[in-house]
Amino acid sequence: MSSQSSLRCRSCQADKFVSILDLGQTPLANSLLTREQLNEPENIYPLELVLCPACTLVQITETVPPEILFRDYVYFSSFSDTMLEHAENLVTTVLQERQLGPQSLAMEVASNDGYLLQFYKRAGVPVLGIEPAINVARIAEEQRGVRSLPEFFNEELALTLAARGERADVLHANNVLAHVADLNGFVSGIRHVLSDNGIAIIEVPYIVDLVERCEFDTIYHEHLCYFSLTALAALFRRHQLAIVSVERVAIHGGSLRLRLARAEAAAPDSTVAALLEQELSWGVGDRTVYSQFAARVEQLKQELIALLKQFKTSGGARIAAYGAAAKGSTLLNYFKIGRETLDFVADRSTHKQGRYMPGVHIPILEPNRILEDMPAYLLLLTWNFAAEILEQQAEYRRRGGRFIIPVPEVRVM
Repeated sequence: MSSQSSLRCRSCQADKFVSILDLGQTPLANSLLTREQLNEPENIYPLELVLCPACTLVQITETVPPEILFRDYVYFSSFSDTMLEHAENLVTTVLQERQLGPQSLAMEVASNDGYLLQFYKRAGVPVLGIEPAINVARIAEEQRGVRSLPEFFNEELALTLAARGERADVLHANNVLAHVADLNGFVSGIRHVLSDNGIAIIEVPYIVDLVERCEFDTIYHEHLCYFSLTALAALFRRHQLAIVSVERVAIHGGSLRLRLARAEAAAPDSTVAALLEQELSWGVGDRTVYSQFAARVEQLKQELIALLKQFKTSGGARIAAYGAAAKGSTLLNYFKIGRETLDFVADRSTHKQGRYMPGVHIPILEPNRILEDMPAYLLLLTWNFAAEILEQQAEYRRRGGRFIIPVPEVRVM
């Protein structure tokens, strides 16, 4: 996918689209720079969001090769206490529901640093992680003992695993489906690798939450698709997988958690029909819903820029940011907020510290610099972990520091 004239929907292959929001030419959100790279040209790519009216799948127009995006990755799930708690709670529930044991297999696609599978391993359940980022998969094995394949999951890999008897009694795929260009091959692979009575648990950020909460900064090149249950139901049905149940969960600003099984082995419960009906009433295929979202993004842009300018010019306040996340890169680059406004970005990840935000070249420093420098305001780029971060930075707030939370509306806390 490189231009709307040659686009095919990643799910249904239709070729007609409605433009929703054009974020311009932007760098890759997780391509954090070293000091040596600051004077080198950065690769930039179009970032435009469109709607497929045929199946309601919202997607971006550009597909950056996954080898560029994911082979050497800077996001490690275990640096987030919220993610670890979320994973442990989910595994505890599944262990109780499915009665898994030493003869079972728990598998995760895009298993990152073993943040989730470690909890199955502790319970005595054999595990297999599939993680294409070689550096991250190595950490999963070395630090957590989580067996990890450094490969991209697809239909071919799934067939290979199934042929050697590695079929999943439970398969997790958290926040990976949106990263996949070949949706049909990926979903077909899920069916192949599931045991006859196995269950797949998939989490995806929810397009309704994205629109309602103006979460435009979750749009970046890694996220090719933005899912409704309506779009997902058509995709899974095509590959003889049934959505057994669906629930909305708060993680990542609002997500769907789906349980899937082979269509011949299970049937949907009432949660599926109920949410499909809600989406129809909401307007999941209505272009007006999305045009209103785009207008709110522009309003948010003007409000945040005006506030930051007011703090800098009238009060002379020092401002920094918290969270060198991909969503932060989208916000800073689209709003054109750079070093003229922000002194630095603080982040807990040692893999990000010492680097620079793509495009805007703001340095990424360790969090202890916050209390050392005491900027008057911190722009919270990782607003999806606001509760966790505000608690961690209680001393900064006690000393008078304040957070600017930009999404879903600009707030100062």
